[in-house]
Amino acid sequence: MKIRTATFDDIETMVDIYNQAIAAGQRTADITPVSAGDRKKWFEDHPPDKYPILVAEEGDLIVGYLTISAYRPGRMALCYTAEVSYYVHFEQHRQGIASKLLHHAIGMCPSLQIKTLFAILLDSNQGSIKLLEKFGFEKWGHMPRVAEFDGIEAGHLYYGLRIDKR
Repeated sequence: MKIRTATFDDIETMVDIYNQAIAAGQRTADITPVSAGDRKKWFEDHPPDKYPILVAEEGDLIVGYLTISAYRPGRMALCYTAEVSYYVHFEQHRQGIASKLLHHAIGMCPSLQIKTLFAILLDSNQGSIKLLEKFGFEKWGHMPRVAEFDGIEAGHLYYGLRIDKR
């Protein structure tokens, strides 16, 4: 498996993977599919030298991706803190792809000048909870019942990792 920085040519595949998570429900707080056009600005807000998007490739196929995103852009006291998100093609789940992406991203943090990395996830997403804890992330917060999916409420969890203490 190869991990590399995403290019704009990868956006269609990343959108397809993300839309799988939307369709599955309770994997992301989005509830309607997105398009490549919807994601153009999102892609531009991820300069590779500070907030990269990484893709995992098996052969010529993108099987997952991870983003490191600015936390509250423009508030300079928070410039060393970033949010991480990851999505894996549903046919490729449970093959270690998210682990490889997250391991790679954590390793990049010092060169990106990121001291704190955190993830925001739905409290029903047990797979992500286990993955984050495997990498030393700790539960830093819980906002109960803030998301609703067809009448089913879910909370948001905040999991964080101090990079400079590793």
